[in-house]
Amino acid sequence: MTIEANDPAISIVGKPASLRPVLEWTARRAEPIVIGLAAILIGLAIFSLFILAVGKSPATLFQLMYTGGFGSWFSVQNSLSRAAPLLLTALCVALPARLGLVIIGGEGAVVLGGVGAAAMAMPLAGTVPVFLTLVLMAMAAMVVGGIWIGLAGFLRHYRGVNETISSLLLSYIAIALMNQFVEGLLRDPASLNKPSTRPLPAEYMLGNIPGMDVHWGLVIGILACMVSWIVIEATSYGFAARIAGGNVRAAQIQGLPVGKLIAGFTALAGSFAGLAGMIEVAAVQGSANASLAAGYGYTGILVAFLARHNPLAIIPVAILLGGIDASGGLIQRRMGLPDATVLVLQGTLFIVILFCETFYGRFKIFNPDLWKRSL
Repeated sequence: MTIEANDPAISIVGKPASLRPVLEWTARRAEPIVIGLAAILIGLAIFSLFILAVGKSPATLFQLMYTGGFGSWFSVQNSLSRAAPLLLTALCVALPARLGLVIIGGEGAVVLGGVGAAAMAMPLAGTVPVFLTLVLMAMAAMVVGGIWIGLAGFLRHYRGVNETISSLLLSYIAIALMNQFVEGLLRDPASLNKPSTRPLPAEYMLGNIPGMDVHWGLVIGILACMVSWIVIEATSYGFAARIAGGNVRAAQIQGLPVGKLIAGFTALAGSFAGLAGMIEVAAVQGSANASLAAGYGYTGILVAFLARHNPLAIIPVAILLGGIDASGGLIQRRMGLPDATVLVLQGTLFIVILFCETFYGRFKIFNPDLWKRSL
């Protein structure tokens, strides 16, 4: 009996043919991990050159970064608290990305969500039960954030306005509106040096997870990531969104409601960012003020791209970036570097990650379709 070299039953690169599905599954999923880690290492190397240029030690910097983010239980809890809003703002980028949209205006939804939550709480606090007040605050924040980012999706589909530019410009408008409300209509007369809304009573604040100095926003963010993954991967709505993201024209020919998908996914994305604003008000700030514009919406862009817009991968990436952000104060005190040093690092990583996007699909080892069968 003669065996042909191209017989499907023959081994692949010396491995039994029965292992091919396993090898293909591993290869395809290893690509984002390998390239992502390579991007991080390259970014850290470039950033090290910057640190050397200012006469500081990169080794000391990275040691302090680890100590400040994960070196102790206190540091870990601080990192987890900072990761909570990043989970939600990263979803604001990741969900529209499945439709091929690049939304970078999550910061606007965060600040307006916080203002909406504070405005809802003002007449309710002290008269309505705590749980119901928090639920209504969350709903108000999600509605406001959903409308704000949904507007960018609406303009993209129905008027052809670039969603990246419109969402960014809308974030500047949102910050201006937040300042207007906080310093005007909603201002607490007792807030003199730092204008803010009336503070929430202590019993109306979102508490901490039992046994941890981390607020419940972390759990909410993780649940939001899990729900988003289920929506994208296990529902017909998510399947239609992935089809539209791959080829809008083909989706329209097949009769898929592309306009509704764009509006729906951008609104859902904005609602998550708005919820992050509510959590900042109810768990951290205690009121709506200028501190809502803390840059979580912009850091969420980096988290989403580093996670390849995978809601489950967002969880560990957000914790990593939360740890880096938490170490800024320690770096400033110990090395005399500005607190914005971690922002420079984040910007460097973002540029390298965008550059490394061009390498996806170029390596034969990660593309089973290019593998050759051999004896």
